[in-house]
Amino acid sequence: MNDKELFEDLLLTVKGGSDLYLHGTIESSTQNVHGTFDKALNDSLKMQNEIYTKMSQKGWYPSEKADQNKINQARQKFSSQQ
Repeated sequence: MNDKELFEDLLLTVKGGSDLYLHGTIESSTQNVHGTFDKALNDSLKMQNEIYTKMSQKGWYPSEKADQNKINQARQKFSSQQ
C-alpha cells in the first residue's frame, strides 16, 4: 500500500467516524452525552480537514473551480425563494 492509498483509507475511515458522531450528537438524550458526541464530531472534522489538506497539497485530491455563472444562477434561484 502506497502513501496515497493509505491517506485515502484514512480519510474514508475518519469520514465514517464523523457520520457516526453526527448521528450520536443528533440522537443524544442528555446534554452531557450531546456535548461528548459534539466534541468528538468537531475533533473528527478537524482531522478530516487536515488529511484533506495534505492530500490536496500532494495532488491526491484534485478539485476544480466552480463555474461563476453556475454560482450566480444558484444564488439568484435561492435568494428569490426567501
